Amino acid sequence: MELKNKTALITGSAKRVGKTLALALAERGCHIVVHYGRSADAARETVREIEACGVSAWAFSANLGDETAVAGVIPHALALAGRLDILINSASIFPPEDFLSADSQTWDRAMMVNLKTPFLLSQAFVRALPEGQPGKIINLLDVVAMRPQNHHFSYTISKTGLAGLTQAMAVAVAARNIQVNGIALGAILPNVNDDPALFARLVERIPARRTGSPADVAQAMLYLLDADFVTGEIIRVDGGRHLV
Repeated sequence: MELKNKTALITGSAKRVGKTLALALAERGCHIVVHYGRSADAARETVREIEACGVSAWAFSANLGDETAVAGVIPHALALAGRLDILINSASIFPPEDFLSADSQTWDRAMMVNLKTPFLLSQAFVRALPEGQPGKIINLLDVVAMRPQNHHFSYTISKTGLAGLTQAMAVAVAARNIQVNGIALGAILPNVNDDPALFARLVERIPARRTGSPADVAQAMLYLLDADFVTGEIIRVDGGRHLV
């Protein structure tokens, strides 16, 4: 896909990895709709940085844990930007629990934000695409979805489900010239709920002997957006951690 003058909606793009993805697309001439939850000041700054790249940007807030609010996301983005070509499901929540400490409330919210919302947004995005218009969907996953363990339990299972959803959607919409892919992140940024020292120690378990950066994720994203004959793939950006 030629990115210049296309429009992307990126959930959770006011800061962290989502912001890096937004700026990488803006540098390629893509207009950006910035979704955020509560980070209004960060979203405004991200919009300014995107506009400095010479493209248009808009920002709006929606609670991705509320199905009624989620139903309004694609219509709102279309009302702001006029069109959408790319959907990137980047927003996630990370309840800090294991199997025994997880409860019904944290489970339901993780499944809603991390799994059901990407499904609903992707479905609405595909339905809104004019006939014959190509589209791209990228879901941000986690390498833990490929090798589930007993930490961040609800988050891990929701991302495992998202991996399956990514591949199932890819089959469902391939004939419409819509590609659906995923990027599974390894040690890119410390989890907002975790001790930063734990993140630093991950280097010992990474074959590359270093952690990654949001720019590494952006490179994978740009490849998937450029590649029109790649669908249903999940690229692991983890320095080889999934191999050991």
